[in-house]
Amino acid sequence: MSNPKKKLLSDLGGIMYSTDPSFNYEQEQEPAEEAVANNQQDLRVTLDRKNRGGKAVTLITGYRGTEAALETLAKMLKTKCGVGGGAKDGEIIIQGDFRDKVMLILQKEGFKVKKSGG
Repeated sequence: MSNPKKKLLSDLGGIMYSTDPSFNYEQEQEPAEEAVANNQQDLRVTLDRKNRGGKAVTLITGYRGTEAALETLAKMLKTKCGVGGGAKDGEIIIQGDFRDKVMLILQKEGFKVKKSGG
């Protein structure tokens, strides 16, 4: 479900137009994100109140892997905590202060977890 990146002029390496009818611009493929084993993930669990209207959220950062796996992990955490949240850019947001509960759940799943911040 990831959106393809928007093509910018700079992405084309300076080629703007070709009169060659058989010209096909070959784009460099980004390396696919590899799945990293849970026990090799180093996750940080923090309580964040910035830019959220005073509401506290539990923020899980440091996840390395595919967006689909991140979404799956976020969904599992939201379900077990019984709250809302979301996942994007390698971060998972769980609404409310669930640091201790999230840490226990992630440790049971085999992740290396550290509490950071206040």
